[in-house]
Amino acid sequence: MTGRRFPAAVYARGSEPDARFTLANERTFLAWIRTALGLLACGIALELLGLDLHTGLRLAASLALVVSAVALPLLAWRDWMRTERALRSGDPLPSSPLGIMLALAVTVAGVLLLLALLLR
Repeated sequence: MTGRRFPAAVYARGSEPDARFTLANERTFLAWIRTALGLLACGIALELLGLDLHTGLRLAASLALVVSAVALPLLAWRDWMRTERALRSGDPLPSSPLGIMLALAVTVAGVLLLLALLLR
């Protein structure tokens, strides 16, 4: 039955780990998805509201949020797979660049918005 689980590249190796760890890994993945939805909503709202801000800076901040929202689920999926493989193989858990990526994206968007406020 294991061969029928998706993705086979994850489930074909190692042995079944404690369900608590697998479910925690899944909850982490879903938390990143929720974060991506929030970034997407903020990026779209920023542009659609048409706030009285410097247009180019507002657009750049919106794009930083939307691009991050598009990249985050793909990177979260990759991290989920890497972590699940490590759990199944008994290897140390891999590190993740998602936290720093998110921090940089929000910082860039925040700085752009700060400049847009100051230049209006």
